[in-house]
Amino acid sequence: MYDLIGDIHGHAATLHALLTKLGYALRGGAWRHPERTAIFLGDFVDRGPEIRATIDTVRRMVDAGSARAVIGNHEINALAYATPRLDAEGGFCRPHTERNRRLHEATLSQLSASERVEAIEWFRTLPLWLDLGGVRVVHACWDEPSIACVREVLAEEGGMTDDAVRRLHEEGTPEFDAMEMILKGPEIRLPAGVVLQDSEGHPRRVIRARWFESPKAWTYDEVVFPPSPMVPSVEVPQGERRDLPYYPASAPPLFFGHYWMSGESRPTLLAPNLACLDWSVARGGWLVAYRWEGEQHLDPARLHWVPVNTATHTMLP
Repeated sequence: MYDLIGDIHGHAATLHALLTKLGYALRGGAWRHPERTAIFLGDFVDRGPEIRATIDTVRRMVDAGSARAVIGNHEINALAYATPRLDAEGGFCRPHTERNRRLHEATLSQLSASERVEAIEWFRTLPLWLDLGGVRVVHACWDEPSIACVREVLAEEGGMTDDAVRRLHEEGTPEFDAMEMILKGPEIRLPAGVVLQDSEGHPRRVIRARWFESPKAWTYDEVVFPPSPMVPSVEVPQGERRDLPYYPASAPPLFFGHYWMSGESRPTLLAPNLACLDWSVARGGWLVAYRWEGEQHLDPARLHWVPVNTATHTMLP
């Protein structure tokens, strides 16, 4: 059975504390459980103090067969940041702007150039989703048309090659939209003149949308996910409304991260077959896992978590 673990963002000591709580132990250079397999939901890098140790822990577990992992938007951002464009001299698929450099600063400062190259090559090997029959895993949003589109790109390019990265980062194309949907989820533009601040203090003119169920009303505060008191309770204009990929109640359980659920509240489920496991560890919240036993109706009692302040921020073995 599987232990699904949310976004880590370079908090290796907290990850080790959670693995210990779940009954994993360090043996033969990797954390292992005698009966279970961990599944990581992506976002291993950026923000936290122990990025090298986080990558090492997750990679060793994947290599040992004691874990599986999907790529997150921060890993695909790292790939794009390192991949040159062919149509702009000196340019990259993710531009080296001051804003982007600050977003990647923790990773760039903690990993040497050779370590970044090695990490990038490993990121290429990670799937963007897992469909294991009775359970599904994706970083941000499960959308069948988007998955089919990205699958075709990867098949044509022989995996997450530089050419595949370039195709998936060509804005205005179906391939770009599909990749964004899977790894970042749908967004809706805010009303004219309304600007919010993101977690890094940058202005945002779009909000993440509640894609997994129909909104109670087409107002910005009902559509935004996770909920925010900063979003106005005004109607979303017809032209800005999106066809959101609602996830059927009859579909297999789906686990995802990405959405910064409030670390001030107790982790819980979104629906009987839906669990977001990103509970803001990089903002002083929780690192959360769900212990899946094969059930199709998820049980909140199977959620387990540790607060980030249980970590010493020192390198554990």
